Amino acid sequence: MKPVAALFGRRARLRWLHLIIGGALLMPYFLVATVLVGMAGGGEQLFSSLSAQLVAFALALPMAAATGFFALVRPLCVAAARALCGVPPALLADGPARTRQARTRTAGWFTLHLAFGGIVSGATLALPPFAVAVVCLPFFAGLRDTWLLDGSPVLREPWVLALAPFAGLAMLVALALAAAVAGEVLARRAPVLLGPTPEDRLAAAERRAADLAVRNRLARELHDSVGHALSAVTLQAGAARRVLDRDPEFVREALTAIEKTTRRTVGELDSVLGLLRQDGEPDDEGMAYGPGLDALGGLLAHCGVPVAYEREGDPEGPGVVQPVVSREAYRIVQEGLSNALRHGGDASPVRLLVAVRERELEIVMENTLGERPAVARPGGGRGLRGIAERAVLLGGRAEARPVDGVWRLTARLPLTVPGTDGVQEGRR
Repeated sequence: MKPVAALFGRRARLRWLHLIIGGALLMPYFLVATVLVGMAGGGEQLFSSLSAQLVAFALALPMAAATGFFALVRPLCVAAARALCGVPPALLADGPARTRQARTRTAGWFTLHLAFGGIVSGATLALPPFAVAVVCLPFFAGLRDTWLLDGSPVLREPWVLALAPFAGLAMLVALALAAAVAGEVLARRAPVLLGPTPEDRLAAAERRAADLAVRNRLARELHDSVGHALSAVTLQAGAARRVLDRDPEFVREALTAIEKTTRRTVGELDSVLGLLRQDGEPDDEGMAYGPGLDALGGLLAHCGVPVAYEREGDPEGPGVVQPVVSREAYRIVQEGLSNALRHGGDASPVRLLVAVRERELEIVMENTLGERPAVARPGGGRGLRGIAERAVLLGGRAEARPVDGVWRLTARLPLTVPGTDGVQEGRR
C-alpha cells in the first residue's frame, strides 16, 4: 500500500496540485515567449512545432526568474509550499525577501516550481486522453483509425492489442510517478531555497531579544508595583492592629489607605498581565505602560510613610521630562519608598527631592536607617539593582548608600532619551 499512497495519497495529490498551479503561473510567460518565437520565425507552424514550443518554454523561464526577485514573491511561495508540499513551517522563512541572497533563492525556487509545473501540467493535460484511448484500443475498432493514434497498421497486430490496456495504464502510472518525483524534489529544495537566510535568522533573533526585553521590563514593572503595594499594606495593617482598641479613627484611615493602594495596584496588575498575555510581539504599548511623575502625588499620599516632597523646576509639567523618563522616575521613587518601608524604622519619615536640572532629572530620597539589615527578606534585594538598571538603560546613573546616619538614594536621569520619541504618553 505504501507505493500506492506515495503515488496517489493525499500528500501526492496536494503536491500534484502544487505543480499544476506552477504550470498555470507559467502560462503568461509562455504565451509571451511564444509570441516572441513566432515573430522571430515568421509564425509558421508555431503551435504544431515541438522545437518551437521547447524554445518558448526555455525563453519563459528567465522571465519567470526575474519575477522571483520581487520581495513579496517569497511569502506567496512559502504559503503554497507549507499548504501543498507538506514542508514543516519551521523550515521556511517568514516575511518578504529583503536581502539579495534571499531574493536570489526565491527566484531559483520560483523558476524550479514553474519549470516542473509546466512539464507536469502539460503532461497532465495531454497524456491521460492518449492513455485512455490506448486502453480502449482492443475494444473499439474505430479508435485505431483516429488521428489520436495515427491509424498505424501496427495497431491492428493481435499482440499490440493485447498489450494496449497495460501500456495505457503504465502511462498513467508513469505520469503519477513523474508528478510524485517532481513534488518530492520541490519539497526537499524548499527549506534550502525558501528557508531563512543568515540575515533572516539574525532578524528573528533580534525580534526575540526585543520581545524578551519588553517582557522583562513588564515583569520589573509588576515587581515594583506589587512589591511597593505589599510593603505599604503590611505597614499600614500592622500599625492599625497595634492601635485597634485605642484609635478607631486611625484604623479607619489605615483601612482606607489599604483599600486605595490595593485597588490601584490591582489595576496596574491587570494592565501588565494583559500585555504579557498578548499573542505575538509586544508593541510600543508595552513599552509605554506605567504612570509618570504626574501621578506622584497619589503615590505619596498612600505610600504608608510620611514624605516631605520638594520640587525644583516643574518635573510634572507637560513636555519638561520625556514620557519614558517620567515613567522610569516614578518607578524609581516607588521602589525607593518600598525600601524605606521595608528597611527603615516604623513610620520612618522620608525626604524626597525631584529637581529638573539643565540636562538631567535628579531624584534624591533620604530616610533614617532602621535596625534591620539592608536585605531583610529571602529572595529580596532586587529593588536597588532594578533602580540601577532603569537608570543605566536611560543613560543615567543611580546609587544608594548610608550617609551621615541616613540612607540616601540618588538617581540622575537624562531629560530626553534619543530613539524613544515613538513611545508617547498618550499611547498608553
